[in-house]
Amino acid sequence: MPAFGSASPSSVTQKGKFEPWDLQVARGQISLHQSIFQFGQAPTVTSAQSIWPGSGVYAFPAAATVMKISSGSANDASAGTGARTVRITGLNSSYNVISEIVILDGQTAVNTTNSYLRINDFEVLTCGSNNTQVGIIYAGTGTVTSGVPANVYSLMPVGYNKQTQAIFTVPAGYTAYVSSYTFTSNCATANVIASGYLYTYVSANAFPSIEATARFNVGGSFDRHFDYPLPFVEKTDLDMRALAATSSQITGEMHILLVKNDSQTA
Repeated sequence: MPAFGSASPSSVTQKGKFEPWDLQVARGQISLHQSIFQFGQAPTVTSAQSIWPGSGVYAFPAAATVMKISSGSANDASAGTGARTVRITGLNSSYNVISEIVILDGQTAVNTTNSYLRINDFEVLTCGSNNTQVGIIYAGTGTVTSGVPANVYSLMPVGYNKQTQAIFTVPAGYTAYVSSYTFTSNCATANVIASGYLYTYVSANAFPSIEATARFNVGGSFDRHFDYPLPFVEKTDLDMRALAATSSQITGEMHILLVKNDSQTA
């Protein structure tokens, strides 16, 4: 492998040198732009279901609220063998980005410092000797029973170390551009047809809409790349959903470019 040069590792276009713009965005060299990959998986899909490991269509919090962070295993704790700390990132009541690190206490709920209207990311930061989480880790509200809150707003399935939900809300002051999305399906029954769609909701409009659709067979996938990325204004909820004639496992993913609004797009 050739040796790296001693110069600063800059790929920003300059002095006739060029590397792809999307690589520059991914490297954080284009200010006020952020690339986001949102992945979700739904283990059992029959009727309309959001692509997340919870049940049914995802219900967003009605108001910003303190989240209770807990695990189904006592080993996910500050001195445990599993996950020890997690980071939750979301939006406050004004749809501004907020984030914090939480030290786990097994099945005992730990309250967040911030109040969250939306959760966009939830991930394990540090682990014990197991090098991964031991139980399902939750963020939610209400009574917590054996580590499971009554109302679940995000969860990390065992082995993922992060949430798996194809759901995202555009922060205030930004526009999200969806450049592509993908659905995949797996089912024990042959010739099962599944349908997917990108469902959006803007609170200011008070009504939902379907922006794009997909249709695919069991064991297959549907991948769509847009010639012109789909723009979504601030405070828009993006929710990939699917349904199938027979119980199926379905995954979904979105590639999103988040861009800070300027005076002409705000």
